[in-house]
Amino acid sequence: MNPLVVVTGGTKGIGRAVVERFAEGGFDVVVSTRSENDLRQLKHEIEASVADVLEGFDEAVMPTIFPFAADLARRADVDRLIEFIRSLARPVHALVNNVGIFLPGQVHNEPEGTFETTMNLNVASIYHLTRGLIGDMMQQRQGHIFMMGSTASITAYPNGGSYCISKFALLGMAKVLREEMKPYGVKVTTLLPGATYTDSWAASGLPEARFMQAADVAEVIWSAYNLSVGAVVEEILLRPQLGDIK
Repeated sequence: MNPLVVVTGGTKGIGRAVVERFAEGGFDVVVSTRSENDLRQLKHEIEASVADVLEGFDEAVMPTIFPFAADLARRADVDRLIEFIRSLARPVHALVNNVGIFLPGQVHNEPEGTFETTMNLNVASIYHLTRGLIGDMMQQRQGHIFMMGSTASITAYPNGGSYCISKFALLGMAKVLREEMKPYGVKVTTLLPGATYTDSWAASGLPEARFMQAADVAEVIWSAYNLSVGAVVEEILLRPQLGDIK
């Protein structure tokens, strides 16, 4: 049976690249996002592309994509996702908490509700999903939790508003989990990527070469996962070669 990874926000950008990398590495993937259409398309494309990569291997190694449509800003949907993962009756080897939202603004002028919307998705959903899965990891004394932070987790910037607040909070959550999980063999890693070329940057007018690629971040996650049992990368800071985009 293939190992299992869970990736939230997994149909675009960094999330999709992570799904692709782990599937190519022989993992079955539970992938969650809000759009059922996006999930169906992802399942078809990833399974087809990986089948080409693994052509000639035994059928048992072919990965399976388990799509699950959910709005993780809603606690009820987080709980439904947890129940679905548990229904598979399989250990979760890695959880990639990639889901998130960026709403530009400043604390003094961003629209009312921006803080609650941002914190619900960027922090609370990750808190509850991780709590729902980590007990089994502790019992099995294995598992790896990845938090998708940002350079905004360590550097505040104008027009970052609630987004920066949420990413600082996410890094804090990861630090707490890291201390709690040391005795149980469960690893916790926070990714702190700078500007990565995704749909949100496509309209910026800047050349794609100015950005990191989503596959770069996915490859770093894959490498961190594959360290020996006795080693963990706690934080990974990645920036474009030319530095942050101001």
